[in-house]
Amino acid sequence: MSTNDETIRVYPNLIEGKFTLSFYTKRAGATQINAFNVEGRKITGISTNLLAGVNSFQLSLPKGSFAIQVVGNGYTYTAKIINQGATSNKPEIVFAGYQKPVFPGSQKSKNAVTTMLYSEGDQLLYKAVSGNYSTILTDKPVGSKNTNFNFVDCTDADGNFYTVVTIGTQTWMAENLKTTLYNDGTSIPNVTDNTAWNSLATPAYCWYGNDASTYKSKYGALYNWFAVNTGKLAPVGWHVPTDAEWTTMENYLITNGYNYDGTTTGNKVGKALAATTDWSNNFSEGAVGNDLSKNNSSGFSALPGGGRYYTNGMFSYFGETGYWWTATEFNASFASYRYTIIYFDSMSRQNYYKTVGFSVRCIKD
Repeated sequence: MSTNDETIRVYPNLIEGKFTLSFYTKRAGATQINAFNVEGRKITGISTNLLAGVNSFQLSLPKGSFAIQVVGNGYTYTAKIINQGATSNKPEIVFAGYQKPVFPGSQKSKNAVTTMLYSEGDQLLYKAVSGNYSTILTDKPVGSKNTNFNFVDCTDADGNFYTVVTIGTQTWMAENLKTTLYNDGTSIPNVTDNTAWNSLATPAYCWYGNDASTYKSKYGALYNWFAVNTGKLAPVGWHVPTDAEWTTMENYLITNGYNYDGTTTGNKVGKALAATTDWSNNFSEGAVGNDLSKNNSSGFSALPGGGRYYTNGMFSYFGETGYWWTATEFNASFASYRYTIIYFDSMSRQNYYKTVGFSVRCIKD
């Protein structure tokens, strides 16, 4: 059975005694498998969390005819089996194996010519899309060349697909994480009450202002560091970056001249990382001695998603500041994070209370 076949199989069938049930799981999550006799009575069942791919189970059932039902995260399968063997004293369903989905190489090609007006030395930002996959690439071409786009799978357990961007040798998510499930399919607690959030010492997430309809799609979720520290927050094949991995990215941008106006030297990483829209206009340009323009020359597309604070669980600084957790612990109470503010050129580093709600970006393993 191919790991990408969206189907269910029972073998052997007709059976005598035990048999194997295999089915394709479209995305990770809770799955219920039940066996019913011809009278509709449930003989046995199992509830478990599965990863995306082909999952197999071994079943033992009494002699007779049965319907097998599989209900998962976004899919339902049914199958009929006839057992001609001796009656089993203990009907049961046991997990038997897993195959990860296979993402094949090139499947299609298309040629087109587009004329773009730019001067030598200008920096270009490309966004390429193929189906559910999208990737961002930046370049300063000085002549004719081929540019290749590597479509990398970045899909969380909720089934959200993320745009990715390569910066130096690293591949990052170009969007904030918005999963409500860990990568093993289990749920992350959504804590809306301010007092409850303030006293947490366990993993949790929320939407800014507890308003998913407004903030989820574009700005993602806010997670406390306890959720980060589970090691299960990122999509499979990805992880929450360490403080050192953030530093590697920032040093690459500085060394390679990703400055907001192309001429100014120094740490202009905040300019290079920030999206060009959605920053608050509450501050006038130059009000504190800095140019407030953002140019996203890295393709990272950082947004000012604000945060949720430990003192009272209140939401603050949306439109003005973007905060992102690292996976690096500072001490028993604090962990490291990065942030950029509308009126600062740089990306800054601090340590803060683990109970705070910040955005999360992930990096490919």
